[in-house]
Amino acid sequence: MSEFATVLRAWRDRVRPADVGLPAGAGRRTTGLRREELAALAGVSVDYIVRLEQGRSTHPSPQLLGALALALRLDENEREHFHRVAGAALPTRGVVPQHVSPGVQRIVDRLGDVPLAVFTASHDILLWNPLWAALTGDPSRWTGLDRNLVWRHFTRGHEGVEFDDRHEEEFASDLAADLRTAVGRYPRDAGLAQLVQRLRAESTEFERRWAEAKVAEHRSSRKTMTRTPAGPITLDCDVLTVPGGDLRLVVYTAAPGSDDEQKLALLRVTGLQALSTSPA
Repeated sequence: MSEFATVLRAWRDRVRPADVGLPAGAGRRTTGLRREELAALAGVSVDYIVRLEQGRSTHPSPQLLGALALALRLDENEREHFHRVAGAALPTRGVVPQHVSPGVQRIVDRLGDVPLAVFTASHDILLWNPLWAALTGDPSRWTGLDRNLVWRHFTRGHEGVEFDDRHEEEFASDLAADLRTAVGRYPRDAGLAQLVQRLRAESTEFERRWAEAKVAEHRSSRKTMTRTPAGPITLDCDVLTVPGGDLRLVVYTAAPGSDDEQKLALLRVTGLQALSTSPA
């Protein structure tokens, strides 16, 4: 058996279902993840996981390795080993980091009372908690460029989200400036360069802001989410940068004692119930 197949199986066996938000269930023969569970988390077929573990499928793509590393909760050293034994090139320092460390994953798992999501430095969404999905809609429905917040804002608008005039201007300006900062930090990221090129071609608003050559990082905003099961909720949005990995933790909070705080508390019940009963 290859080293890749060996570590894939061993690391699958050590991840408890609760570590990735899955119920343990009755009658389990293993304390780790089932192949079906790992396949669902990584977005591949069960048969493909079987073939990887049996060494019958070789040279998995970097995208798949990233998804498996996230599902398996690998740390930085394990992720690098995973890529090497798979025969895949490691992400270079000139490319936007997408690896979510176990520590960041635990933050998302444990802060369930506030909507929380993890984005890359270029604003691709990587991970979110159930309350985020209840508040904003399930991000798993997004594919391709639509997984990028900047792309959706400038090409799709912000339906279901209302800003006051000051925060709307600041938000759009900060997104363009933040993306320029990422371009300077990750000059060899072809996907990031393509994103900027398409935004400049398809959004006159983005092109205007890009021409201002502003460099900044988006830190906060205030917005009203208008389409939640609990009704409109006005929230403060704060963006925290993870040291080392350059990921963004985006957190929504409501003013203490406000009607919005009560609505957010209601959403924890009604919104999560709606998610759990919605068709797959």
